[in-house]
Amino acid sequence: MIKWMRRMLKTCQILIKATSKASVKNKFTNIVSMTNSFIQISDSHIDDEKNVWGTDSQKNLSSVVKSIASRNYNALIISGDLTHNGTSSSYSIFKEIAKPISANLSVVPGNHDNKLNLSSAFSQNYLTKLTIADWEIISMDSVQDNKTSGFLRKDELKLLTENILSSTKKFIVLCLHHPPISMESNWDDQKSLENPDDFFNTLDKFSNIKAVIWGHAHQSSEFIRNDVKLFSCPSTSLQFNGPEMIGYNHYNLSDEGEINCETVWL
Repeated sequence: MIKWMRRMLKTCQILIKATSKASVKNKFTNIVSMTNSFIQISDSHIDDEKNVWGTDSQKNLSSVVKSIASRNYNALIISGDLTHNGTSSSYSIFKEIAKPISANLSVVPGNHDNKLNLSSAFSQNYLTKLTIADWEIISMDSVQDNKTSGFLRKDELKLLTENILSSTKKFIVLCLHHPPISMESNWDDQKSLENPDDFFNTLDKFSNIKAVIWGHAHQSSEFIRNDVKLFSCPSTSLQFNGPEMIGYNHYNLSDEGEINCETVWL
């Protein structure tokens, strides 16, 4: 009887070890098999005061940061208007709130940003281009001094062309602050990119551009033009045209050149 009980105990111990190893293996597999993706947030409008346009932009950004921290992704892009008035202290507030997601973070300036203070606060994070697997994300500066609307200067379009030509990746995503198309909403398109034709004349020369992403309009929308997907990112602060919610975009990138967007609402 005692021998039988010892054999049973030994068998149970072996089964427990095997189950434990299988659980660890499955857990590890789930972690390493994540797809290539990146997240875009925009128009946080952090200021020295919490209240901006009737909402607590600092609290709202904190909620977005908490949501993003629970996700798997390769890179995080902030497409402009990190702060409302561009003060040095507001960028410090932004950095403190965003600390849990500060790894692999890149920024693009918006019309509310002070470029000098932005570059000082994020000197290592200014986005020119970044790569994820077979994809490259290339940024443009569409901001004009003391103007709400955007414009891509000749030298900016020339730089864009050079960056696309020098890319060794199969697929490209372009990022800027201002919408290059009509938002087809109550948004005032006069506040968008002033010279979209110049932009699209450059874009149309290349077949490997798969998407264009932007912010500024505080609106989540998806369009398509000549097989190129066009994505507008919602604001982490408040929406001008849309639900009374805050949100961000999470993009999945396939090895076949497909990009899909999930807008996450909070």
